[in-house]
Amino acid sequence: MSKFKVQTIIFVLVAFMLGCNEFMVVGVISELSRDFHVSISLIGYLVTIFATVYAVSTPFITILTSKYNRYKTLMTLMIIFLIGNTLSGFAPNYIFMLVSRVLTAFTAGSIISLVTAFASQIAPRDKRAFMISWITAGFSIASVAGVPIGVAISTSYGWRYAFFGVSVITVVVTTLLSRILPKQIEQTTSTIRKQLTLLLDSRIYVGIFSVLFTAAAMYSYYTYIRPLITTALGFSDSWLNWLLVVIGAFSIVGNRLSGKLAESPRDLEILPWFYVADIVLLSIMPFFLHNQVLGFGIILILTLIVTINGAPLQLHFINISEKDFPQSLVLASSLSSIFFNFGISLGSATSSSMLALAGLTKISWAGAVFAALSMILIVVLNRIIAKKEQLTTTAK
Repeated sequence: MSKFKVQTIIFVLVAFMLGCNEFMVVGVISELSRDFHVSISLIGYLVTIFATVYAVSTPFITILTSKYNRYKTLMTLMIIFLIGNTLSGFAPNYIFMLVSRVLTAFTAGSIISLVTAFASQIAPRDKRAFMISWITAGFSIASVAGVPIGVAISTSYGWRYAFFGVSVITVVVTTLLSRILPKQIEQTTSTIRKQLTLLLDSRIYVGIFSVLFTAAAMYSYYTYIRPLITTALGFSDSWLNWLLVVIGAFSIVGNRLSGKLAESPRDLEILPWFYVADIVLLSIMPFFLHNQVLGFGIILILTLIVTINGAPLQLHFINISEKDFPQSLVLASSLSSIFFNFGISLGSATSSSMLALAGLTKISWAGAVFAALSMILIVVLNRIIAKKEQLTTTAK
């Protein structure tokens, strides 16, 4: 197996590990609620709080550590992540779990940012889209696969072992990273102010808000995917794991579609059509949840397309940074994960509110609104890019 393929697999494992840690809480909501003696909606806020801390802390940690050796910084963050995740497995109550999740969230975003930055620099130019799309896929796959994994382990051994399993993976992945990553790599150091100038570019800030609302659209329903399957659709608990595995498989296919789309020169121009489909499906979902086949079918189609902007926008941010803001490469690499987590926070909080106000079956309507906002932003982004290219051509 080539060195490039080995590096890609290990990078995907890092993303998958981080994603499982973040998202498997969704699969063990009921068990955590029972053991900690708190409501399911309060446990749901563990997802919101984790995503918020992840999103808020990542840019600060990324910028503040940019002057240090990239390899040593990544290894240090992996160790802190291991400690936080292991503490979650030992959590005796809700507050302890909350604190351990906050500790883990502080490191997760910077880890994926550094891994993406390494990938963009060590991958051959013609294979960079492939590697980065697979890293994005690893994180997104975990956002779906982490739920059935958490459910399966929780059902067989208890929810604590789900976290211990992630700790074992963390030890293995950290060891592999220490062997395949270059100890020294070219990196541009700069002041905090100069790094943040990246965010003033309209091609960047319009794109990151599209990422945010896309994640919010997904988590407007996915935060409560387990009760949607068992309560709304009426499937038995014995079916739950199998159906979540099917969703995970569709997520893998969806992320490969995202990677293929990123290889097209017209990737961003095609994206609005997928959002049209998202809006329609999220709007009609409540009317089909009485039918197991149709309701689950809608969830599967959404799984294929709801996050298809992942790889195209990630590469969009990196390409702009390399060309115009080289001092901000690691920050650019973190933008998708930062704002995806802001979106998770927004989507999960909105779904909790919709659950209380309108009931379980209608929570996807908020997602339709978020998808519409994402579509508008992508259309605006395409116009900004076209105008920028026109000005560049005129100047020549």
